[in-house]
Amino acid sequence: MTSHSDHPVRLPHPGLPFRLRARRGNGTLGRRVSVSAVLALAGVLLTVTGTPAGALTGSSGPPGPGDREATADANRRSLDGFWRVDGYGLVLGIAGGELQPYETTKAGCLRSAPAHRVGGADPDGTIHFADMDGGVYLVRPAVRHGGAASLRFEGSLGTHALRRLGAPPATCRVPTAADPLTTFDVFWETFRENYAFFGTRGVDWEAMRAEQRPKITAATTENQLFDILAAMIEPLHDAHVGLRAETATINRVAHWLRPDTLGPSSELDAKVQALVERRDLGGVPLRMFANGAIGYADLPGGLGYLRITRFDGYTTGAGGYPADAAELACALDDIITSARVSGPTAWRGLIVDDRVNSGGADPLGLQIAARLTDRPYLAYIKQARNDPDDARAFTRPQPFRVEPAVHVPRYTGPVALLTAGSTVSAGETFAQALIGRPTTTTRIGDNTQGIFSDLLGRLLPNGWQFSLSNERFLTRTGRSFEGPGIPPDIRTPVFTDDEFANDRDSAFDRARALLTGTPTRP
Repeated sequence: MTSHSDHPVRLPHPGLPFRLRARRGNGTLGRRVSVSAVLALAGVLLTVTGTPAGALTGSSGPPGPGDREATADANRRSLDGFWRVDGYGLVLGIAGGELQPYETTKAGCLRSAPAHRVGGADPDGTIHFADMDGGVYLVRPAVRHGGAASLRFEGSLGTHALRRLGAPPATCRVPTAADPLTTFDVFWETFRENYAFFGTRGVDWEAMRAEQRPKITAATTENQLFDILAAMIEPLHDAHVGLRAETATINRVAHWLRPDTLGPSSELDAKVQALVERRDLGGVPLRMFANGAIGYADLPGGLGYLRITRFDGYTTGAGGYPADAAELACALDDIITSARVSGPTAWRGLIVDDRVNSGGADPLGLQIAARLTDRPYLAYIKQARNDPDDARAFTRPQPFRVEPAVHVPRYTGPVALLTAGSTVSAGETFAQALIGRPTTTTRIGDNTQGIFSDLLGRLLPNGWQFSLSNERFLTRTGRSFEGPGIPPDIRTPVFTDDEFANDRDSAFDRARALLTGTPTRP
């Protein structure tokens, strides 16, 4: 079991699917659902009329300020009500300017942090709801009568259909107890209904319940309960699965990596950067971008070296994903220049070092890939599990493509992509997004960690938090790399004790030799 704070797994905001480095909850997340609050919200919703947006526009000309306000108000009212999200075990209650998420299973209903409307509606009617912890829900009303409303999460790929409910779910109309047995049942049932990889990971979840549930009594202590829940998820060896107990009386964290792998950490990142700058770059420091997340250096022989250590935290303010995307664009403008992609000083090849990458927002990986092609291609297909009783049922496939960036220089030559077990989450979806790149891309190093799904953050009735994997990322042929990770084309040792002890960086040396056609450094 790993419990140190700088492990790659950081539990996401309950209710939202986020990547590895998503912000933690804010203390309001441990509340059990209040029946009176649910019924009060339901009472408000029953008084609202869902007027279609188009019914309030009486002019055929361009909308004026009054028209826009009326349309925005109609959009808001058309969203008021209870909505079940396609997949994710999530129900949204929307009333006026507040969105209340409910985490639902057959074992209970828990309320996570509310979100409040910010700003006006987008041109397509999308309304933004932000919570206190930085999570943003993007809810779009149905565009036509009888159509479906939809939900997106800022910084995450995918659009999720919303199905209107006439009333809150039955489990949300009664209180969910916080005793040890109910807490166990909510934990087990949430995995049963949402976890997508029991078969891949070789775990019989029904047998796990039969083994562990009899151990729990009304007298079970917090530490005993934590040990039981942790023992249930340990065999998954899924680094997107984690359990955190942080209350006044307990402070414990449990999560695991794939066996015999290293996870990304600030210590490993610093150690590898020092090795790269001293050994591989001959003492030349990297030029740093994006708040230290990205480094670049020119190499002798006409090569470029691009090191990417995460896909978030590119700015220090509160701008979130939009600010990160803007900062990344500026960094790429400085790195992928006209002089480096054409003419006498153009790169002969580019080494992209993805070996210590702690993840973040998948769209940022696609943003980089868009600078490395002049032709569109499929990056991957994303689906989420969506039937509590059928682990084989997933949401409709949503393909995501790499579209060449416009009005900026693009590099289309050979790429050597360095990967390792410390390439995780969005670092892996970035690697997958380069598989279909039209120009040669050679993966060198070791398998990635094998955790592609966004983390689905959840609460327990006693205030603890946990996360699980409910999504799969597929290739064009339907292959998933969940579990074993993406394999390299050329396998080398990566960050082993022997490599460090003997001052070797075999993956870097193979990449440089491949791109320049020179012998590998001894």
